[in-house]
Amino acid sequence: MTSGLYRALPVPDGLEGQRVDQALSRLFGLSRTAAAEVADAGNVQVDGRVRGKGERVTGGSWLEVELPPPPGEPAPPAPVEGMTVLYDDEDVVVVDKPVGVAAHPSPGWEGPTVVGGLAAAGYRISTSGAAERQGVVHRLDAATTGVMVVAKSERAYTALKAAFKERTVEKGYHALVQGHPDPSRGTIDAPIDRHPRHDWKFAVVSGGRPSVTHYEVIEAFPAASLVDIKLETGRTHQIRVHFSALRHPCVGDTTYGADPTLAERLGVARQWLHAVRLGFPHPADGRWVEFTSDYPADLAGALAILRAES
Repeated sequence: MTSGLYRALPVPDGLEGQRVDQALSRLFGLSRTAAAEVADAGNVQVDGRVRGKGERVTGGSWLEVELPPPPGEPAPPAPVEGMTVLYDDEDVVVVDKPVGVAAHPSPGWEGPTVVGGLAAAGYRISTSGAAERQGVVHRLDAATTGVMVVAKSERAYTALKAAFKERTVEKGYHALVQGHPDPSRGTIDAPIDRHPRHDWKFAVVSGGRPSVTHYEVIEAFPAASLVDIKLETGRTHQIRVHFSALRHPCVGDTTYGADPTLAERLGVARQWLHAVRLGFPHPADGRWVEFTSDYPADLAGALAILRAES
């Protein structure tokens, strides 16, 4: 167990047969997502053995769990290696986020964060939002790289939240997906919600939240395609879920059905997804500003291999 809020108790008989994340949610009042993250971090033991979120518990077995710090006690700020600042003024700071960095702290995540990295570098960010995600108006997955904006002023936080809600922000991504999408240019309009069987995943689900992804293939290779993507909405895992539903998952995204052998051959240890551009009305005066990000070394290297083989 790591340092944190330690709890140990027998599993109540009423939780017999439930999943670990379900049991944690009922016992400690965590959301299912937060409970799954605690288990994913290896912070749950039953009868002395680390258990995953999908394993079942038995009444009377001995449960030990390391819970996340309570709200108001975030981890101390820490510098983030490889994170660069693309732009900074009194309202916003725009960063180029490296792989392995979350947008903000969350239960079960002990790695670096954009919020923590900015604080460690002396940047003052907006106090709006939940304590652990102040100034954060949109997020990138920890394994997704690229451009991201954080609000520094209350004016910016309010204006940017409204811009994202009203879809006046342009979010552009490049993804390497398996196979060749047909047609090569199109729109995926399919609702997304929690996966009906796997709570930590998302899926195209009837009755889910409206989700729209525009795409265009910009380069094709024998086994994969480089795709330019523009998001109209911004659901969690939207690009990954939509292309998985098309049977063209992002290379390296084994969570959503990618063939791991292709990623291994290309030297990519995560989903091949990069936030290449971000444009929005500046909170101070409404003028349009746009920022771009170059591919990190692992993604550029994968493309070089594919081009050499073509």
